[in-house]
Amino acid sequence: MNNSKNGLVLITGTTSGVGLNTLKPLIRAGWDVIAINRSNKKALIESGKILSNNELEKIKFFEIDLSDLNMVRDGCNTIIEKFGDSLKVIICNAAVYKPRLRKPERSFQGFENSMAVNHLGHFLLINLLLEKVLLNNEAISKKEKENDFVPRITILGTVTANYREFGGKIPIPAPADLGDLSGLERGFLSPISMANSKKFKPGKAYKDSKLCNMITVQEIAKRYPSNKVICNSLYPGCVANTKLFRNTPWLFRVLFPIFQRFITRGYVSERLAGERVALVATGRDFSQSGVHWSWGNSQKLGRKAFSQKLSERIIDPFISQKLWEISRKLVGLV
Repeated sequence: MNNSKNGLVLITGTTSGVGLNTLKPLIRAGWDVIAINRSNKKALIESGKILSNNELEKIKFFEIDLSDLNMVRDGCNTIIEKFGDSLKVIICNAAVYKPRLRKPERSFQGFENSMAVNHLGHFLLINLLLEKVLLNNEAISKKEKENDFVPRITILGTVTANYREFGGKIPIPAPADLGDLSGLERGFLSPISMANSKKFKPGKAYKDSKLCNMITVQEIAKRYPSNKVICNSLYPGCVANTKLFRNTPWLFRVLFPIFQRFITRGYVSERLAGERVALVATGRDFSQSGVHWSWGNSQKLGRKAFSQKLSERIIDPFISQKLWEISRKLVGLV
């Protein structure tokens, strides 16, 4: 796995949807891949449906449940030991969305599960691997530096976490808002299930976790110079038929893709979304740190990505620093 022309990309959540469809464009662009999933068996089966045997040889499957921080630690230690010298890109794609829950599910450590998977698991993974990625960049030879590729961290964002966009203002169940972070600050264990300590709302819990993802991008970009590591996020368009929505009502799953395709025209296929993720994570035209790349809410043929303006809830330096410090405590880094 160390003979690719570019190096290694690590990506989470490739058993379906956007993550699965990011594999082929990464491999075709000359990258080897570490695919992190809860089930290696399922990941291999699903990948085998869209990839050739030669392409599958470019992937190393790792079984890590992001909701269990102990598994994240053990998995990262193994990845560093076996593949650390080649790791150049981290893509945080995996996500949990269960808007019909009546009471919160809990992670192995006792945290509300969508926040545990979408934010805390990824936050720990990034922090454990980032030092090795930075060391790799310093060790690159002068000749290799002429290629000018800076290590990159890319996190999947969403319009529902950005209050400046229409999708981020929809009041069902409520817009993403971490409030004073009191729930996280108080340890985020039962009976606490929301970042702001208020009543559990499953749809908002997902939005809040994605808001944390996008804030994390801003904080990493602030803490590390862009010649050391580039951290960005993206919204590839509305992938309305992805399995992310498998826990929504059946009528929603039928009507939502139709609505996005013909009314809002925000719909994109899983394949196109995967191509866009690979492009933002490795393409030279996306080498600005702290940018949230978007193709807009209404997809038009030939439209290019642009830097989406972000709400104060994402770019507030006080909140981003506070969230960073609290997250470090919750995942056991301090």
